[in-house]
Amino acid sequence: MNRRNDASRGGINTFNNSAGGDGVVESSDSDTVQITAVGGGGEGGVSGSLRAGNVDEKSGLYVIEVVRDGEKKLEGGKGPENPKKKVYFFASAGRREPPVGGAGPEDGFWKKALSMVVKYAKFMGPGFMISVSYMDPGNYATDVAAGAAFKFSHLFVILLANVLAIFLQSLCVKLGSVTGVDLAENCKRSFPRWLCWTLYFFAEAAIIATDMAEVIGSAIALNILLKVPLVAGCAITILDTFIVLWFYNADGPVKNIRWFEFFVALLVFGVVICFAIELAHIEDTPVGEVFKGYLPSKPVASGNGLYLSCGILGATVMPHSLFLGSGIVQARMKEYDNWHANESTATVATEDTAVTVERKYKPTLQAINYTMPFCITDMAISLFTCALFANSAILIVSAATLSDTPEAQDADLFSIYDLLVENLGKAAGILFAVALLFSGESAGIVVTLAGQMISEGFLSWRIRPWLRRLITRGIAILPSIVVAAAVGRKGLAEVLNASQVTLSIILPFVTAPLIWLTCQAKYMQVEDPNGEVLTNNEAGVEDGVVRRRSVDMSNNWFTCTFAVVVWGFIAGLNVYLIVTLAMGNV
Repeated sequence: MNRRNDASRGGINTFNNSAGGDGVVESSDSDTVQITAVGGGGEGGVSGSLRAGNVDEKSGLYVIEVVRDGEKKLEGGKGPENPKKKVYFFASAGRREPPVGGAGPEDGFWKKALSMVVKYAKFMGPGFMISVSYMDPGNYATDVAAGAAFKFSHLFVILLANVLAIFLQSLCVKLGSVTGVDLAENCKRSFPRWLCWTLYFFAEAAIIATDMAEVIGSAIALNILLKVPLVAGCAITILDTFIVLWFYNADGPVKNIRWFEFFVALLVFGVVICFAIELAHIEDTPVGEVFKGYLPSKPVASGNGLYLSCGILGATVMPHSLFLGSGIVQARMKEYDNWHANESTATVATEDTAVTVERKYKPTLQAINYTMPFCITDMAISLFTCALFANSAILIVSAATLSDTPEAQDADLFSIYDLLVENLGKAAGILFAVALLFSGESAGIVVTLAGQMISEGFLSWRIRPWLRRLITRGIAILPSIVVAAAVGRKGLAEVLNASQVTLSIILPFVTAPLIWLTCQAKYMQVEDPNGEVLTNNEAGVEDGVVRRRSVDMSNNWFTCTFAVVVWGFIAGLNVYLIVTLAMGNV
């Protein structure tokens, strides 16, 4: 473990403990101390896991639970000089480590690297859930159409969209971490009612357009694999809701949330594996030409190429994923605060009465500083590996099999399946359909979750969770059934592409409040437990309520400027698209 000097003590401190060895202060700040008990081995050794105990203010002694001779016992010892500090005690049996140095440079490097990997592994999960939004059936439709019509040129748009997605999702993680609530609830707290209703309208429209793509994609996969009629396939996808009902509860045990994330991650890996196999079977495709597609080119910005570029942008940087990304990071911080015995709640007044208040969890500064970098890293790695690979693979497979063929003009998910079967064999077509089904199901699950966050955040629904999820899923699924029945197989490709362009047009309306909130210091304040205690007048609170100075965690000027530039680029692209459509140039 890393050891660093504590300036208040002049170096690493040791102290005797009754567990049979010396304690080594691992790290400390102004209100916490981490200590490792280094047992002498034999009967005097201590074994156990991280425990937390408070130091008695009068005696300076700590009391902590350890395991000795197979039995749990309470052990005591002399704590740090400052009796108000909390003690985090690592029990380490049968070995004695020197307080300073000890391990060689190489051992220290590998121990640090292993420690970082283990820490990161604990935060894996939310990134996979977010990445699902970037590899759903809507992506299939736009990537297939772009690959068939323009070969590899739109790989640049996929890369650019992923970079923009990582930046916007990092803002979502930051907003959800600092405020403790998702984007929808932040909007409700911060904006006037008329603006909240406007934003809710766009958010709900985005959910319907997104769910339409997930439902239709899953229905197509079921039709290919099991010959299930399209309308029936759309209806079957409501089962996604029950998976969410069974597993996911943001206020429930973290263990259940991790199982939910693991299930979604399995579906993501299933998609990646399917396309890795597909790419391995493609022949006579120059690698240099493929990588050249990641460079800017004229086809992506003119005519139908621009229309497809906007479709890819809308399919990749999906509005609902911003609500999702800001609403699934709190579980890790809550786990951290519970484990370290930190307490932080926010009192929120309800609309119904000025007296009724709601006590909500609000992450502490320690939890934010510790978990937020890992959450952003997890999200960025998931998007830049799984999502980028899957979208690129779809377009490459489409370009290799559909371009320069008669079917390219009317390319859709059915036609690429037929061509894969014809050119690469039945197994290749089945793999494509399985990947499509995995994408549709996993995306349907997370969009149900995002729909719930939007309804709860904007509308403050006070109905049972299972009923709320059924209603939000029903609102989104009914249009899909109507569309499938009305247009049939022939019109589904156009509907899918149109839904993704719709999402691209909605995107500026959703990103604007995200950028505004994260750039405003008044919304991005976190109380510093070590900060100066404010007077009642300074804090604006009643007598008896202690408030400390807050830390400003809003975006710096560079991030704010870049965020505005990104928003302007997305908005300008959509304005240009709308004008082009109105002039009939697409």
